[in-house]
Amino acid sequence: MVTTATSAFEESLEDDDEVLRPLVTRKGWRQFVGRPVVPPVLLSLRDWEALDDEARMSYDDRRLDYHGELVVVRTAVVEKVALEGRRLTRLNRRARGARRGLIVSGDGGTGKSTAITYLGKTFELMSRQQDFGASRIPVVYVTVPMAATPRMLAVEFARFLGIPVVRRANITDVMESVCGVLEDARTGLVLVDEIHNMDLNTRRGAEVSDTLKYFSERIAATFVYAGINLESEGLFSGTRGQQIGSRFKLIITGAFPYHDEWKGLVATLEAALRLHRHKPGTLVALDEYLHQRTGGMIGSLFSLIQTAAMEAIDDGTEMITKTALDGLQLDRTAESQRRPKASQRS
Repeated sequence: MVTTATSAFEESLEDDDEVLRPLVTRKGWRQFVGRPVVPPVLLSLRDWEALDDEARMSYDDRRLDYHGELVVVRTAVVEKVALEGRRLTRLNRRARGARRGLIVSGDGGTGKSTAITYLGKTFELMSRQQDFGASRIPVVYVTVPMAATPRMLAVEFARFLGIPVVRRANITDVMESVCGVLEDARTGLVLVDEIHNMDLNTRRGAEVSDTLKYFSERIAATFVYAGINLESEGLFSGTRGQQIGSRFKLIITGAFPYHDEWKGLVATLEAALRLHRHKPGTLVALDEYLHQRTGGMIGSLFSLIQTAAMEAIDDGTEMITKTALDGLQLDRTAESQRRPKASQRS
């Protein structure tokens, strides 16, 4: 029996020793695009219990890794960003100037990065089907560093592309190298995350904005920005802000209200679980509690379910219950929303 159970587990294994690399590198991005999140085969309870210690550890490690990623849920916002992004890439394909872009803005944990990276993934997969070679780089994904300078931003682009940058290289050299590679690689979509780190009220921030504008004018690509509460942080103020506002569409993300989409989101996450003793429908029955607990924030919901699933594997209970969820601590924002309601009931 042990041999049979161990063999069943070994047959379900794939090569998952690959180290996950950051999305802000070309290798990491291609890994993200080409590596689907595949649910591990869930053994029968009898076969799982019969695994020897070594096989059980490997099997559980695989499930822990899987729950650490889970699935990308195609919410209304994710679909809207994907639709608008595809429209803009088609619109900009023949444009010779003043290309249009997209900005995704909202509170932290509302799915901004998920939405733009999903757009990037679908765009690259479509590009590969049409015309893909080793020299083609359909999508670039970078983040704006804290207290960014134009050179720092240009280096982020260079890092993604694998362009070596020596310390003595000036900003013009780096920018020209980046533009040259992106032009040759026929890049069609540029994703710039953490754009709130670019403060237009400062000289540095204004210069970083000018750098992005220069890139957008030199590169025949659609630019998509994402950041926290950009409309209230001065991104659209002043001359530069007005110029950004006249060229970019804005999509606002936020907390989910407690309605059918939230319920469907919870159901999708529960269906993705790979636990041996979890009773289907438990989380669906707790969808109102989960909404109150997380404030309707998709990031907090994912974190709560992922953490609960991993704890269920670690402690051997193999199920998620309300008691288990109550014992988990979430991010400060979610917890601060939870405390007043708890005190009102007491």
